Amino acid sequence: MTLILIGVGSGGCSMSHSDGAFARATNNEVTGSIGAVQARAPAPTESDLAFARNAASDVLTRGDKDASQPWENPETGARGSVTPLAQAYSSDGRTCRDFLASYVNGRSESWLQGAGCKTGRGQWEIHTLKPWRQG
Repeated sequence: MTLILIGVGSGGCSMSHSDGAFARATNNEVTGSIGAVQARAPAPTESDLAFARNAASDVLTRGDKDASQPWENPETGARGSVTPLAQAYSSDGRTCRDFLASYVNGRSESWLQGAGCKTGRGQWEIHTLKPWRQG
């Protein structure tokens, strides 16, 4: 019996209190099979939205079929691109078009949806730009 206890005690599989089922994880450990959830992207600032609106107006003015316009806010480091969706449509007697804008800030990324319409002078005015809701 003594030999069995010595063999079990010195074997490759040993039990430690810190490795037990109720051990506590430290702040740096990831446990389980599901990784950490990425934080939600911070909300765009008003100056970020102004840069995105300018890019949207530019790309809608060009009117290219598969156009995309990059934008970047040097103050916040946020950046992205604006891409028109589908074809223009008429709303309240004005020509309008929907678009999708990417928003990248640091390591997070999200999407914005918007719409713009031509003014009487032929310029594109962006009248909505908000977080994209899939639906």
